[in-house]
Amino acid sequence: MKGREKLCAKLSSAFLRKWWIVVAISILFILLGVIVAIFFMSWVRLVINHQIVLKNGSQSFGWWKKPPVIPKISLYIYNVTNADDFLNNGSKPIVDEIGPYVYTESWERKNVQFNENGTVTYNLQKIYQFSEELSAGLEDDVVVVPNIPMLSATSQSKHAARFLRLAMASIMDILKIKPFVEVSVGQLLWGYEDPLLKLAKDVVPKEQKLPYEEFGLMYNKNGTSADNVTVFTGGADITSFGLIDKYNGQSHFSHWLTDHCNSLSASDGSIFPPGITENTTLFIFDKDLCRRLPLRFQKEVQREDGVMAYRFSPPLDVFANVNENPENMCFCPHGPPCAPSGFFNVSLCQFDSPVLLSFPHFYLADDNYRLALDGISPPDPEKHRFYLDVQPMMGTALSARARVQINLAVSQVIDIKQVATFPDIIFPILWFEEAVDGLPDEITSLMRLANDVPPVAHAAITGIVFAIGIILLIVAVWRLVRGANRLSSLHLATGHVGQPPQSKDVQMNNVNRH
Repeated sequence: MKGREKLCAKLSSAFLRKWWIVVAISILFILLGVIVAIFFMSWVRLVINHQIVLKNGSQSFGWWKKPPVIPKISLYIYNVTNADDFLNNGSKPIVDEIGPYVYTESWERKNVQFNENGTVTYNLQKIYQFSEELSAGLEDDVVVVPNIPMLSATSQSKHAARFLRLAMASIMDILKIKPFVEVSVGQLLWGYEDPLLKLAKDVVPKEQKLPYEEFGLMYNKNGTSADNVTVFTGGADITSFGLIDKYNGQSHFSHWLTDHCNSLSASDGSIFPPGITENTTLFIFDKDLCRRLPLRFQKEVQREDGVMAYRFSPPLDVFANVNENPENMCFCPHGPPCAPSGFFNVSLCQFDSPVLLSFPHFYLADDNYRLALDGISPPDPEKHRFYLDVQPMMGTALSARARVQINLAVSQVIDIKQVATFPDIIFPILWFEEAVDGLPDEITSLMRLANDVPPVAHAAITGIVFAIGIILLIVAVWRLVRGANRLSSLHLATGHVGQPPQSKDVQMNNVNRH
């Protein structure tokens, strides 16, 4: 009997030990499921962040150095059709918007040099090729536009001594300079010889000379820029990935009144720090903007290539006057009057030329500026809004429509007869749309993979691990309960069979006691 009890105890101990081990394993699976549920997407982001860091020889670096895209810039020129009538009779100016004149672009970052502080320096090369098949005209088309060098000079002389203005009028009379010029589209964009600039080359002191001998709105931009741009690679801090560290050795502007407005901490528009949310404010910088431009979330878009993107646009008050947006006071260093609402004064970056930027067709500006001229249709946000589509997880720009209008703020100067009848007016010159329609399938396929697979894998792995843990736990508990019942029955049976029989004397004594 004692041997049988030992055997039962041994069996009971082995049985319990086996299923308690199973319980422990099931709990480990459940804990693993919790860890996967919480940290899986963080692990994915760590892998993605490691892959997108700019480092020599990596795939992402190759795409960044020579982007596999073909951007296009489409230009629309405001051709003045009644210049003489406007000057001589004070008629309302009439413009005819002609275009688009389309150029395809190829981009490449040249002279790339990695620095020890986790940054990389480069010069951006842009090559423009005129596309006759995409354009509505030819580069030889002749247009009549305001004479920007002359009108800039006359506007700057408004507060100079009177004899200087009279001398300027005499010089312009001798050189036969008029407020409007007739040039080809190609000349307007890429440069033509201007008599005022030619004169300035000979008489202006060397330290005050302009850095160009011809005038063109895109003069000296077809080729490799001399500007040195230094951006963060993301290797030391992924939250700075793609942001400008220095531009021509400077970490900030000196034009504006606050550090925030002088900051150059922005992207060039191609890459941004990963992990973008709807609450993120993106900043892009271009030298001609003379500032960084904020972009805020507008909506989520599902692109034709299947990649989900966030669309960002400038806030509606980005160029608002200081009454509507007090934060813009920092962009008015000389005090009121500041640029009117809907315009941004870039004269400090354009050699004091009275150039104002706006969105096309005076979008977001007072309608009176558009109605001061005939021939400009009302703005359409779908056609004239500036926007950028970004893949939020990787921070890569997928497509963009950078739309900007160049205007000239013309002032009446009575002492200069050439512009004595010229009213104070903001005259539009042209507007352009720089567009990137999408990335190659090779890149978008990886983006779809990075965007679609991790959430599915997250749910699947979490579910499987949880399921295994719960099933093992249920089975182990069921087996333990069932085994415990069987062992209890076995102990009871063993106890009943093992009682020794009582003798008749003992039984009689028990009866007598009762």
